[in-house]
Amino acid sequence: MLNIFNSLRREKQVFHPLIPGQVRMYVCGMTVYDFCHLGHARVMVVFDLVYRWLRASGYEVVYVRNITDIDDKIIRRAHENGESIHALTDRFIAFMHEDADALGVLRPTYEPRATDYVPQMLELIERLETNGLAYLAADGDVNFAVRKFDGYGKLSGKSLDDLRAGERVEVDTAKEDPLDFVLWKHAKPGEPAWESPWGNGRPGWHIECSAMSSELLGDHFDIHGGGQDLQFPHHENEIAQSEGAHRCSFVNYWMHNGFVRVDNEKMSKSLGNFFTIREVLKVFDPEVVRFFILRAHYRSPLNYSDAHLHDAKRGLDTLYFTLRDAPPAECPIDWRQPFAARFKAALDDDFDSPGAIAVLFELASEVNRRHDAELAGLLKALAGIMGLLERAPEAYLKAGAAGGMEEAEIEQQIDARVAAKKAKNFAEADRIRDSLKAAGIVLEDGPQGTSWRRL
Repeated sequence: MLNIFNSLRREKQVFHPLIPGQVRMYVCGMTVYDFCHLGHARVMVVFDLVYRWLRASGYEVVYVRNITDIDDKIIRRAHENGESIHALTDRFIAFMHEDADALGVLRPTYEPRATDYVPQMLELIERLETNGLAYLAADGDVNFAVRKFDGYGKLSGKSLDDLRAGERVEVDTAKEDPLDFVLWKHAKPGEPAWESPWGNGRPGWHIECSAMSSELLGDHFDIHGGGQDLQFPHHENEIAQSEGAHRCSFVNYWMHNGFVRVDNEKMSKSLGNFFTIREVLKVFDPEVVRFFILRAHYRSPLNYSDAHLHDAKRGLDTLYFTLRDAPPAECPIDWRQPFAARFKAALDDDFDSPGAIAVLFELASEVNRRHDAELAGLLKALAGIMGLLERAPEAYLKAGAAGGMEEAEIEQQIDARVAAKKAKNFAEADRIRDSLKAAGIVLEDGPQGTSWRRL
């Protein structure tokens, strides 16, 4: 039975979907004005695992991950680049998809863009106004009246008394209360704008997720996820907007993944300590990065360093060595099998990916001991649920990171070494071997000739 740590209740709870056999899940996606960084990679991979496990557990899943394609940063970046907002966002959406595909992240069922849902946002704001929770301010913005919504702070655990002006809220004299947040921004000269009952303007950030989730999943759905940094104020504001407009519960289970940290500080653009996915993939194979992310429980901090990624590579290499040395037989997973049962128990316990990976290593040890093709097939099948071990072992072991020595050049060097050995020029053969090793290429001589892999 699946248990999920529900941020709203601050405890693990047995998962009961609203509709038996079906799951509706929304995850806050990217704001597309720059390349995705490793923090974005964690969100994508974590909820990809959730998506995969729900489907493997027999659920029909509707998974929505939105794209924010209009906000202040996007407008500013497009202006700096001298290009249209549409051109900027289209380009970085394509880059985002390239990064996600490289990491083995499945495409969600729906990937709505905020600008396509402005009519739904306007309708939601009108409902809030009708319900007495929104007002037109003197500066032309439409704001949400936080103190008029009973229960504000229930997700984050923050009380209204604690949320004083200047503490994560802007002091704005046009607001009736400094805690209020904007639903609709009045148009400024040169900015994109849409018509509305309150004048030309554009949506605030929080309203977009409430509008898109209700349009695609309904007013009340099962799971809402995102990074820990979104718990307040973004997700808190989503609850206020959605429940204030629809007068019903919004989400049953809230999930938040932990931060990526560098030198014990949160990775962020504001601190200048972030690494883009593309930068990391120049050094490490994408599957190594995915494995590195999944080795940590999604709610715990993820400590980034080259040393941790090298360690992840050694671990993933070990699993691929097992499949290389004991070719797997294809077979369906029998969840009564002891290894499979323990793997399932781990992922059913709040998606405990480190526990599931520990089972994979135990299973690999047994495969290495017995050279059992069916157990090797089970190893491959279980890992495949996590988006791991899906390549042929030789393909993975030869792949490495982008920018390494080309395969054709490696094969030429191996041929030259073979020729040197035939000529009994062993010093040259050793030089070639050592040169390749320095370039991260390990040669392995065997009865069938020389094979190679990347360190």
